[in-house]
This record gives sequence, C-alpha cells and structure tokens, in this order.
Amino acid sequence: MSKPCPSCGHKGRGGEGHCHYEEDTHDYLTKVVLVGDSGVGKTNLLSRFTRNYFSLETRTTIGVEFATRSLHIDGKEIKAQIWDTAGQDRFMSITKAYYRHAVGALLVYDITKYQTFQNLERWIEELRQFTDDDVLIMLVGNKTDLRHLRAVLTEEARQFAEKHQISFIETSALDSSNVDVAFHNLLTAIYRQISKPQKQIDNDGGFKIPENAEHVIVEREETKDKKCCVIQ
Repeated sequence: MSKPCPSCGHKGRGGEGHCHYEEDTHDYLTKVVLVGDSGVGKTNLLSRFTRNYFSLETRTTIGVEFATRSLHIDGKEIKAQIWDTAGQDRFMSITKAYYRHAVGALLVYDITKYQTFQNLERWIEELRQFTDDDVLIMLVGNKTDLRHLRAVLTEEARQFAEKHQISFIETSALDSSNVDVAFHNLLTAIYRQISKPQKQIDNDGGFKIPENAEHVIVEREETKDKKCCVIQ
C-alpha cells in the first residue's frame, strides 16, 4: 500500500500541482520540525546539520523551509525531512499546517535572550496541540558560542525539560557544537520508537540513546532502490 507524503499527505506521484513524493528510496522517512522564536538560530541549525553551512547574515524565514539528510541507524537508511518554521506571529496560520505528520521536534531558544526561553511555554503548547501525543521533543538551547552573554542558566532549562518530560541539549550552530548530536539523538529515538516492541523512552518521559546503540553514519547520497516507510 502506498505511503503518504509526510508533508501534504498525498500518496505517490501526481499530475501538475500534485506532490511528487517518492516512496521507494529509503527504509524510513521522518518529518521533524524546528520551532521557536524568530532569531534563535533555527535556520542555521538546519543548514549546519544538512549542509555543514553557517550564515552570519540575519535572514528571516518566510513561512517554512525544509532540507533533508540521510542517516544509517541500526542498518536501516533513514531520510530526515527537517522543516524550519517561521517564528513570527504573522506566519502562524502557515506554519501550523506543517506540524501535520511530524514525529519529532526541536524546540529552540537563544541562551542569550531570556524572552525566547519564556516563550517556550507557548511553543510547546502549540506543538502539543497540532502534533500527535507520541511526538518526540528535544529542547535546544542555541548559541553557546556566546556563553559570556548567557541569560538562561543551563539548570533552569534542564528543569523546564524535566517539567515537560522532554530531552535537553545546548548547541552552537556557529561552531557546530552538539548540532549533529542533537539531530542524531532525536532521529535515533524516533526510529527506535517505531521499530521496537518497547519504546526507548526514559521513565520521566524523555528519551535517551542506549549505551550499546549502533554508531550513526552520515550518508549524503539519497538514491537507493529500497522501499520507504513513512514514520508518522
């Protein structure tokens, strides 16, 4: 049976104006969304992970953008489709539609701007409203390269993560610190949640990667003659 595109729900190839989603290139296709205030570094986290690129120019995301990257996890080829959503209120009606079928989310704030941390309650409420109950969420404190300007204590962020039963990590898209780790851990947890009889989830609701986890191998090529299963 044909699997639907995780973005629009369309099954298979279509005519003009239709989705041309292919379902036979990977073992699994996952959809992950980046959410948080404008200016916290979501776009650079996306470009650093998918293209190993960082832009010093400030550019506001208009609506949504996405990029992909393929990984090998436990011998399976996983294609991650990662959506960067705009953080401004005027784009809310657009971005909410792209939460559909998301199985993971990076909830991002700027460690140098306390307001972006305070606004996380609104963002996580929106995530819970427009995604499935079992969506995996990771809290990401970005811009650790500016730790001398830190306004959000690591412990305070950790307490927020514990309160909402989500995972937590701090990153720097500029110097790439923990960026791959954040995405790899989230995607591995997503894969293992749907591929194991028992979910790899902590007692507190967060997730962790087991110590005996297979090393995640990055693969840039995305053309394999395999059937793909949409994780949703």
